[in-house]
Amino acid sequence: MAENNESMNANPPGILLIRSIRRKDWSFKSYKYVVLLITFIAYTSYHASRKPSSIVKSVLHPHPFLNETVTNPWPIGPLFVKREFLGSIDLGKSKKKGWEPFNGEDGTSKLGEIDVAFLACYSMGMYVAGHLGDSLDLRLFLATGMIGSGIFVGLFGMGYFWNIHAFWFYLVMQMVAGLFQATGWPSVVAVIGNWFGKSKRGLIMGIWNAHTSVGNISGSLMAAAVLEYGWGWSFIVPGAFIFLAGIMVYLLLPAYPEDVGFPCPNQPYVEDSSKINDEEAQTVKENVAVNAQFNVPRVGSNRTSVGLCDACLIPGVIPFALCLFFSKLVAYTFLYWLPFYLSQTAIGGEYVSVKSAGNLSALFDVGGIVGGILAGHLSDKLDARATTAASFMYAAIPSMLLYRKYGGTSRLMNILLMMIAGLFVNGPYALITTAVSADLGTHSSLKGDSRALATVTAIIDGTGSMGAALGPLLTGFLSSKGWDAVFIMLVVGALSAGLLLSRLVLSELSEKFSKRLACEQHNSEDSASQPLLGDRR
Repeated sequence: MAENNESMNANPPGILLIRSIRRKDWSFKSYKYVVLLITFIAYTSYHASRKPSSIVKSVLHPHPFLNETVTNPWPIGPLFVKREFLGSIDLGKSKKKGWEPFNGEDGTSKLGEIDVAFLACYSMGMYVAGHLGDSLDLRLFLATGMIGSGIFVGLFGMGYFWNIHAFWFYLVMQMVAGLFQATGWPSVVAVIGNWFGKSKRGLIMGIWNAHTSVGNISGSLMAAAVLEYGWGWSFIVPGAFIFLAGIMVYLLLPAYPEDVGFPCPNQPYVEDSSKINDEEAQTVKENVAVNAQFNVPRVGSNRTSVGLCDACLIPGVIPFALCLFFSKLVAYTFLYWLPFYLSQTAIGGEYVSVKSAGNLSALFDVGGIVGGILAGHLSDKLDARATTAASFMYAAIPSMLLYRKYGGTSRLMNILLMMIAGLFVNGPYALITTAVSADLGTHSSLKGDSRALATVTAIIDGTGSMGAALGPLLTGFLSSKGWDAVFIMLVVGALSAGLLLSRLVLSELSEKFSKRLACEQHNSEDSASQPLLGDRR
């Protein structure tokens, strides 16, 4: 009886309701589409709920010389900013602007501390969340994290309506939100890894990983759209989005194929999921449903999750984790500071409003969507994950320098260079956190044990999130010295990310050259044997 209750609990309530209405179940292929859609929406909501802090930065700590409502070209350009007499007058007037405690001289530093508090808790929580994700029911674990995230993101925004000006309140809200947000990535990657084999994993996960950029874009647009009604709404609306998405996950997400009667594609005795015939799989499913009284257990439910130390020993985990440290340092600096940078920098002699900066920054993520898909496709085509990731990181260096130098010449140039930078910055970040993590989480050394998926993903993304915490923190201090210093930091980060994959890149290239050489030798031997056969005739 206990086992039967466990089996029933594993079935999402929404799926059970749909079955009772339709009087038949979905095919294996249909379930895969459902899983892709639900996890896509789920992680879109995660990233959407992280975006508001970057949108409201210029409201909490406004530029002392600029009126944010002005969008017309500035008559006298940068001379107005540089003159000390005008600056001192405007600075005195601006003391009433913004929101305490972020509108003082150390405002950017405090905003950076808020970011690093969130990301530090996120990265530390990731290691624990990955281990728990491999041990607990992924559906319940993911839904709990999303609902908790929505509550604390919303509470941060309530500080506006409750007129709270204590720094510790906003710090604590971000820290707790970071812990809940850590449940997301290991869980969704593990769910995708449970349902999909390795065939075309890079392309599929590259397209699926567009949720990161779609979440950033939707979060920017949601936060910017309601900003005029008070900055608190910029947090409450995305918080409500992830809260509702969490309820959807609880109701509809089948975290394991075994939960709905299908075999796991990562099991040693199961062929690649792309080769499973839907009709045969449906027959299996119907047989399981009909014979539910026999209490067919979830395959692998008795497994113990892989420990952190064992997962670190999987070949490739440490190099990719360190690479992601610097890759996310660059990506998250753009995520948290790009709207602020746009609002503080003249574009074609014109300063844009905070709302316009939020909308404009969304185009960086449009380039990121293309970059993630392109990197995934190339890595599948070349069968070289490390080479693809390193190449993108090296290409990100000139793209960021060009954006810094020429991004202010015109809006068109700014948009074009921003999208190119987003393509190269987000491409390797997307590749490593999806296809690479899933590959390593189902490495041959694990003998098909997909229960390591969340743990491996947590190690790689947790290490990367430490870099994601460091980048915005350093930007808070470096931006006060000038944005050139920030871009130097970004270039160093991208270069370090590429160099850390050098050993894996050399290994991939040497393997390919060896195969090519062996193939050429084989062809030459065949061509040499043909005249001999002709002479014998």
